[in-house]
Amino acid sequence: MDNSTLSNFRWPVRVYYEDTDATGVVYHANYLKYFERGRTEWLRCLGFDQYQLAAEEGAAFTLASTAIDYLGPARLDDHLEVVTTVAEHSRVTLVFSQTIERDGECLTRASFRVVCVDAERFRPRRLPAAIIKALEERTA
Repeated sequence: MDNSTLSNFRWPVRVYYEDTDATGVVYHANYLKYFERGRTEWLRCLGFDQYQLAAEEGAAFTLASTAIDYLGPARLDDHLEVVTTVAEHSRVTLVFSQTIERDGECLTRASFRVVCVDAERFRPRRLPAAIIKALEERTA
């Protein structure tokens, strides 16, 4: 997995029994967990841990909006990839475009607007300078 540019960052996910519903497909809410893992690992690949960001920078992230299209079912034991791309960013927000794919087929696509907030007051704040620098270095 080459994620050096962080464009189309890919994170593998396996579908477990606990992820499925009575019909044997991934329960719709569990896709949110997969997408969250993709964003968390994207941030970790940049060199940032969310716990450390909160403790050292006073920065946390919260979802402001989401839109999801379910295009096809994922099933028990499937090998999936969560594909994460930063579609845009500002001083306070990150907009992620994400898909969940199986063997190159897009099963689910979503957009997430994430806001950086003060970890104690949950009021919007600027993204940490180190994150902005890392984003700019990878899009230059």
